[in-house]
Amino acid sequence: MTISNQFELTGSRQFPAWLREQKASLAFTTYQAGRLFLIGFKSLERLSIFERAFNRSMGLYATSETLYMSSLYQLWRFDNSLYSGQTYKKNYDRLYVPQLAYTTGDIDIHDIVVDKNGQIVFVNTLFSCLATVSTQYSFEPLWYPPFISRLAGEDRCHLNGLALRDGEIRYVTAISQTDIREGWREHRQNGGIVIDVPSNEIILTGLSMPHSPRYYQNKLWLLNSGTGYFGYVDLDKGQFEPVTFCPGYLRGLTFIGDFAIVGLSKPRENTFSGLPLEDNLKAKQVQARCGLLVIDLRSGDIVHALQIEGIISELYDVAMLSGVQCPMALGLKTDEIRRVITVPPAKQATSPA
Repeated sequence: MTISNQFELTGSRQFPAWLREQKASLAFTTYQAGRLFLIGFKSLERLSIFERAFNRSMGLYATSETLYMSSLYQLWRFDNSLYSGQTYKKNYDRLYVPQLAYTTGDIDIHDIVVDKNGQIVFVNTLFSCLATVSTQYSFEPLWYPPFISRLAGEDRCHLNGLALRDGEIRYVTAISQTDIREGWREHRQNGGIVIDVPSNEIILTGLSMPHSPRYYQNKLWLLNSGTGYFGYVDLDKGQFEPVTFCPGYLRGLTFIGDFAIVGLSKPRENTFSGLPLEDNLKAKQVQARCGLLVIDLRSGDIVHALQIEGIISELYDVAMLSGVQCPMALGLKTDEIRRVITVPPAKQATSPA
């Protein structure tokens, strides 16, 4: 399915039917092309594909009613403006409006979560810390790794991934344990780590540019991106257990039922060259691809795919919209955002006593 003369999205034959079976839609962000995509279904054979432009859109956190997304210098909150059972333009059952933005400056926000107390927490990669939003400052720091000596805008270890466990901040990933400006670049092949935040303990080492830790079905899953492998952490043994090789650089991970959905990017020459992924692609005689893959957790098989061609070559994050069939969002560059006005449901009038 082509939706632009600049890029093309093509789902595998059963991908629309699979979304319909899961009663869910997907959101994902593109890194260098600066777009938020919303993927739903119109029928068993037809996808609904909607996109909006936001500079350097990256981290995503989603429920069926709310989206959080980071962009070049802001963190956005989108809220669904439709009532239950209401549709927009006949087809769309969610209309996400960019309702609120925190201006953070270009601090390179990666993963975003909302904890059980409703606090927004994000990875502030430039300052090598976890942070939350502020109405007065660019951010409020919450935690930084034990090997980081002080907060500095130097991207010292490329902290990037963040996982909740039981609604609480629990695990992060970083490319290295370095405490010097962009020191991580010299440790891309095998310097990657996982940290248990409450204890400050480094629970796994030896990874290659890990991303997207997620705790699901009593396992800590992650993407060993520099190798191309999706897998999980054996917390007892302290080792990574690969499950599925994916033909590309992995970023973005979400789950529904017995399935994982991972984001796939084509390697960028400068940052991604010299990684084990190069040898793994050659050994399997396959070219790197860009898109989404659906992996059956029971078998490790790749059962569905969404392939992307054209100017889009890198994805960052992917999120599941459970119970959503056909989503869309308002952007900032069209006249539509002026004309969509929402008000609270009318309250029943009562007569004075």
